[in-house]
Amino acid sequence: MVSFDDVRAAAERIAGRCVCTPLLPAPWADAGPLWLKPECLQPTGAFKLRGATNAVARLDAGERARGVVTHSSGNHGWALAHAARAAGVPATIVVPLGANPLKVDAIRAAGAELVPVPMQDRVTTSAEIATSTGAVEVPPFDHSDVIAGQGTVGLEICADLSDVETVLVPVGGGGLIAGVAVAVKALAPHARVIGCEPALAGDAADSFRTGVLTAWDSASTTRTRADGLRVPALGQLSWPLIQQHVDDIVTVSEDAILAATRELVSRSRLVVEPSGAVPLAALREHSGLARGRTVVVVSGGNIDPALLSELLGSQ
Repeated sequence: MVSFDDVRAAAERIAGRCVCTPLLPAPWADAGPLWLKPECLQPTGAFKLRGATNAVARLDAGERARGVVTHSSGNHGWALAHAARAAGVPATIVVPLGANPLKVDAIRAAGAELVPVPMQDRVTTSAEIATSTGAVEVPPFDHSDVIAGQGTVGLEICADLSDVETVLVPVGGGGLIAGVAVAVKALAPHARVIGCEPALAGDAADSFRTGVLTAWDSASTTRTRADGLRVPALGQLSWPLIQQHVDDIVTVSEDAILAATRELVSRSRLVVEPSGAVPLAALREHSGLARGRTVVVVSGGNIDPALLSELLGSQ
């Protein structure tokens, strides 16, 4: 399993290649002492750059020559394309049909080869490409180097706020919260790490409640506007880390997600996508969730311009 030492090693590898994002106070939130961890300030607009950069940095010469492949709804694909191009490594990204066009265009602009497929075919297609070409598969969350890279978010939170008491983290496939929880529990074992996900994609909350890894039908999960969290099941590597280190997982409504997105954009002056607003939505929808000094991980800001215009126009 991914250890705290793995997270610290990842931090050394990605230094200078990813942004060490600040903790921004949010006094406007009226929710006690609250800070935002704005991963939307990464060069690719989301935390995913951390894990992708760490994974690419770990490739040997032969693997670099064969390239990398992944499947992604957008942010991980963009991150891997960006990290691969910076390292001179070919990249192929399998993208589900209907993915956020902003993210798809960014992947293309980063020089990766795009392979659009139906949502249910994305995993098998990525694996087939890896087998046929010899490319190294770097999945979006279920990969030890990816989880360790995402864990650097938690490392930075504790460096900036050593007495943090609650950390709220979006949950899709679980790579981010697994890595963050490993780091936070090592440095601030008293702190609570809470996962937050859309009710329409509540497989992680189901799994956490029952203790059994549960998968949802993608026909349900694709209904959420939080397109980065439409993953139907937690990863095999992230699940035991979540069981060991995470304190709870809660779900939130679509109305709360969109309201939180609007609030973050208008009050914090950050461009935030719905997936990144889910922790603030949880804070608003679940009373008592924030206990003491609380950090909300704003995981990304790659929002469809049409949706952003719609949200701001409805104020």
